[in-house]
Amino acid sequence: MNTHRKRSLLTWLLIATVSFLLAAQKHTSIPVNDSVNATILNEYKTKLTAIEKQRITDSVKQSQLELQLSSVRSADSTKKEALQKQLLALQEKESLRLAFKKAQIDSLRSTVKGYPVIGFFNDTLFTLYSRLGSFSAKDRAIAVSERIHTLAGNYKYKADSLKICPSESTTDLTFGDNIIVSVSENDALWNGTNQDALTQKYKEIIVTSISKYKAETSWTILSKQIGFAILILIIAFVLIYYIGKGSKWMAKGILQQENKRIKGINIKDYTLFDTKQQIRVLLNVNAVVKWLMILVVVYVALPILFSIFPWTKNFASILLGYIFNPVKAIALALWDYLPKLITILVILFVFRYIIKGLHFLKNEVEKDRLHLPGFYPDWANPTYQLIKVLILAFMFVVIFPYLPGSDSPIFKGVSVFLGFLITFGSSGSLSNIISGFVITYMRLFKIGDRVKIGEVVGDVIEKSLLVTRVRTIKNEIISIPNSTVMSSHTINYSSEAPAKGLILHTTVTIGYDVPWKDMHQALIDAALRTEFILHEPLPFVLQTSLDDFYVSYQINGYTKEPNQQVVIYSHLHQNIQDVCNERGIEILSPHYRYERDGNVTSIPEKYWPKDYKPPTFKVSIKKEDPK
Repeated sequence: MNTHRKRSLLTWLLIATVSFLLAAQKHTSIPVNDSVNATILNEYKTKLTAIEKQRITDSVKQSQLELQLSSVRSADSTKKEALQKQLLALQEKESLRLAFKKAQIDSLRSTVKGYPVIGFFNDTLFTLYSRLGSFSAKDRAIAVSERIHTLAGNYKYKADSLKICPSESTTDLTFGDNIIVSVSENDALWNGTNQDALTQKYKEIIVTSISKYKAETSWTILSKQIGFAILILIIAFVLIYYIGKGSKWMAKGILQQENKRIKGINIKDYTLFDTKQQIRVLLNVNAVVKWLMILVVVYVALPILFSIFPWTKNFASILLGYIFNPVKAIALALWDYLPKLITILVILFVFRYIIKGLHFLKNEVEKDRLHLPGFYPDWANPTYQLIKVLILAFMFVVIFPYLPGSDSPIFKGVSVFLGFLITFGSSGSLSNIISGFVITYMRLFKIGDRVKIGEVVGDVIEKSLLVTRVRTIKNEIISIPNSTVMSSHTINYSSEAPAKGLILHTTVTIGYDVPWKDMHQALIDAALRTEFILHEPLPFVLQTSLDDFYVSYQINGYTKEPNQQVVIYSHLHQNIQDVCNERGIEILSPHYRYERDGNVTSIPEKYWPKDYKPPTFKVSIKKEDPK
């Protein structure tokens, strides 16, 4: 009851995490009996059972021999000597039995784990390894721990009230009629001593533990501990208060420096942070620093607070271990990894300058300062990109064995998984990339060329590894996957235009009443009037068909401006109309039926001759024969 009152005074000082950790510590202090440990102990138990049966048999036999020896007369020396020999044999057998058990226990020390008897401050008093009767080592440890805790609260307890009482097969440490702990022969063998000495040792440990517990939980010590804990809490709260106050002062100072010292961050013409953004970043940094400092104060105060009270002393080392142990492990891992890290840095340095050298060669070829036979300047960049990818892949293969955890099955499994994702998830993209390289080396077109890809006509504005982008004459941007470009026909209007000229052509159908020579000259003249149509070579006309109602004339003209096709065709059609009208040639197509009698010509009126008159109707009268 006295103990419970003392503990109740401490609860207001400890936060919820302390009670949680205390409970967790109590539950986890005694190790759990795993299957391997249980199997080994069960095998050992089986052997001990057989040995114990034999010991009981030998013990009974030894008692009988001693009884017979005491009843033999001194004159009967022969019988007496025989009984003594049998007793010696049994004693030697007992020695061998003990030696065998000791050897068995020594062989189990490295594999079998014991179960600790827990003291008042979560400390281990001693460890039990063997079972006793129906109680396993774990059950014995729990039971003994509870008995010691109960003993400390008994007002009748005194140091000399603990007694050592030998029994038939064990030596017991008792308090009144209650057994605190029973020590068996196996317990003595596990500790390398005899039963009486081990029981005496356990008694001294328990007495010392109870004395220490009562001393550290006395009202005098407890009041000092409470006062020191209150002082620590006050210091922690004061530090947290001034940290918060200093953070507010710093935030106010940052706001006051807006457009004064704080004017944003500019890198040449690029604004990395404007004034508002820089203020926001600085305020966020100030808040993070404040909370980091508060966490440091709390983290330092808690171990000191825990170390004051005997029940929570272990938590101080645990809390500090949460930081120092990972930091120590990281530092040792970095030190061990340092040679491999240096190797990786050297590899990166070498490959970096290899790529820089290739980039220099790429620029020289691309700018046509370095000529390679059979290698075109527009091949330089894609070739460089392809070689760069291969070099980076080779560099990764070289670095891979030096990466931390590269030998672990998890690392290998993740690598294989990513490989599957890349392979099956990017099959379409890989197809476009390969098609992009093929298109580049086939030199189907270049940036600025007027092309027709499938049904799309326009100027090429971008070539990438995945798509080709074309701007149509209506300023529509059409992205065509490179695999689609490879699978469809492509017409390049610009590739031969600068040297040989692109031939533009259009067809006009004219009636048979117009002489073909006149029509040829009219179409050639119309072409020569058209802007961007070359006069040399001279435009020419082809008669492509003789149809039922008209003749098809195709005018062909050379141009070196393939990107102006739409304008050229428009002007050419206008000029064909003008020239035909000027020369009195009617464009009667496609199927224009006419009757000339009494009908006005289809030529616009401004092109009529001054003396033009519509034809009159021709009437033919056939007189009948009077006969």
